[in-house]
Amino acid sequence: MTKSTNDSRLAEEVFESIHSLMHLYRSQQYRALRDGPHDLTHMENKVLAFFARHPGATSSDLVQHAGRDKAQVARLIKGLRDKGLLEGEADSADRRSVRLRLTEAARVVHESLQQQTRYLNNLAIDGIDDTECRQLVELLERVRANLTDAS
Repeated sequence: MTKSTNDSRLAEEVFESIHSLMHLYRSQQYRALRDGPHDLTHMENKVLAFFARHPGATSSDLVQHAGRDKAQVARLIKGLRDKGLLEGEADSADRRSVRLRLTEAARVVHESLQQQTRYLNNLAIDGIDDTECRQLVELLERVRANLTDAS
């Protein structure tokens, strides 16, 4: 085998491991949402997380951040407002725009889901010390930089 063949196979192994890991992680996230008491989809959870990080943002801000189409975002926001998890008020500078934020009920739900996420994250790195975690993050950041530079 040539060096390039070895490199290619190793690269495939790296990305298969990343893919497999993320698939397992996501399936456990989906299971926690499905089996949990909050009656939320994965996308609804992501929308709540966005507005938890960006209170007062607009649906246009979410469209830009998430790369989703306006209609899908509008349906998600309407569903969350109907469930009493998002509230909005007209932007004082642009009455056509609505500034959205979590309701108190949504903050409780979001914190509960964050606790589940922290538990899963800690479970995933159990047995890996701090130095190894930092090294893993550095390596993954280098992979991301390689892909970013290539685009």
